[in-house]
Amino acid sequence: MTTTIIDLPETSRVWIYQNKGPIPGAVLPEISKAVDAFARQWVSHNQQMSARGIVLHERFIVLLADESRVGAGGCSIDSSVHFIKGLEQNYGLDLFDRMTFSYKNSEGVHTVDRETFADLYQNGKINDDTIVFDTLVNTKGALDGEFEKRLEDSWHKRMV
Repeated sequence: MTTTIIDLPETSRVWIYQNKGPIPGAVLPEISKAVDAFARQWVSHNQQMSARGIVLHERFIVLLADESRVGAGGCSIDSSVHFIKGLEQNYGLDLFDRMTFSYKNSEGVHTVDRETFADLYQNGKINDDTIVFDTLVNTKGALDGEFEKRLEDSWHKRMV
């Protein structure tokens, strides 16, 4: 289970961008600061949103926004995508490949492509009890309670 120490309601909306591997330690603090700075100044319809940004497990960039007062509109979402693409370009990240899967074992967190993920399962290197990361969760409550789950209980099961 992932627990975020973020001062936003459980209903806050979440966007998760997964890098293909760990973000290099030398730039991780800089990226973490940039992500939170972007979120804290994020606006929608010329109104300040209540938002935060974090990096989890050295590879997941997470934006969270409390939409109870100001909802994220099309332009604000576009600005976040532009920001994330800037991170990709500036730091050599790969954050938009939706066919990569991350899992956790005793050696740490690993990210692999879909084919490798299926091979790992077929060869018994991962199994139904392996913890996977559900990058499709869309609320802070789900991020805290369902981001890490057993492969058997996730949509990942359909990919093996």
